[in-house]
Amino acid sequence: MKIFINRRIPEVGIKMLEDAGLEIFIPEHENLSHDEWMSYCKSHDAILSVGMDFKFDKDFFNECPNIKAIALYSVGFDHVDIKEANQRNIPVGNTPDVLSKATSDVAFLLMQAVARRASYNFEKVKDGNWGDFEPLHALGQELYGKTLGIFGLGRIGFEMAKKSKAAFDMDIIYHNRHKNEEAEKELNAKYVSFEELVSRSDVLSVHANFKPEQKELFNAEIFKKMKPDSIFINTARGGFHNQKDLYEALISKQIWGAGLDVTNPEPIFKDDPILELSNVCVLPHIGSATIEARNAMAKLAAENLIAFSKGQKMPACANPEIYSDNN
Repeated sequence: MKIFINRRIPEVGIKMLEDAGLEIFIPEHENLSHDEWMSYCKSHDAILSVGMDFKFDKDFFNECPNIKAIALYSVGFDHVDIKEANQRNIPVGNTPDVLSKATSDVAFLLMQAVARRASYNFEKVKDGNWGDFEPLHALGQELYGKTLGIFGLGRIGFEMAKKSKAAFDMDIIYHNRHKNEEAEKELNAKYVSFEELVSRSDVLSVHANFKPEQKELFNAEIFKKMKPDSIFINTARGGFHNQKDLYEALISKQIWGAGLDVTNPEPIFKDDPILELSNVCVLPHIGSATIEARNAMAKLAAENLIAFSKGQKMPACANPEIYSDNN
């Protein structure tokens, strides 16, 4: 089986594929044009896809009928038309669980960085603008005993909630498609409506899987309903928030601050005015950027393809319904 990997992944994953007798190809340069991408896809049996530069939609599947399996080097799969994959009986592997702690670390980091205006103060130091002691200048806020609202209390959201509970004894509320009984038992988390989540949260942290119908769910109307001293955190997908509305909410003091590891658009424009605000911290989508997480992602992506090559179920499959007896 011939596998196309569009960007180099940690060696542990590559070695696993080679040891399993699979033929792999990685292009010399990573910034592929659409034509290059399609050419490589058409000449291989399966893809290990890194990043979200290209979509797996109906047009893709029509042009690449040779593709039998897709392994994503990510948890998210919103760039894959799962319905089309199902119709063609193509399993789509992803990498859940293995990056939950690393990604929640970034959400936790952003919450603290925004609360204490860390980015702004770091820039002051770099600019040689340390200055004298000013009792009222650019004050932050403490998080002890505050209410953390989680939108999407899955694996990553649960890790974020655990950290926040342990470090700051924060009260945990959440909104989910389903109740999280483990979180309710272990963290005394309380399920609330979306409206209550928005109105009660001192920190509102987004961790849900993104769906098209949730595009810019967090917009001007929602920001107006948040507390004026609240912090908005998004480490899930930039598509969840309207960035212009977020900027307006910040400068009009409808909310207090924002921490983003994902932006809309992504990457963010370097002249985006939100970057000039003292109560904002923006990171370049580094949620899984640890040695441990990236190695584990490589292993799981390789395991998905190796299992497929042996006629077995992928251990982490975004569309497990293709394995049902009725499919």
